[in-house]
Amino acid sequence: MARVISDECVKCGTCEAECPVSAISEGEDTYVVDADSCIDCGACEAACPVGAISEA
Repeated sequence: MARVISDECVKCGTCEAECPVSAISEGEDTYVVDADSCIDCGACEAACPVGAISEA
């Protein structure tokens, strides 16, 4: 199951840089995870400074 990014996202970009498969990109209001590309490794969740990423 892919990770999801909540509205708590402050668009710092840390998660995008940590994703080993480039499944995260900048959206209009928050960063977003491409569920088809996400390998559910959790690297983004561990890197998020505001805890905005969780399992779907």
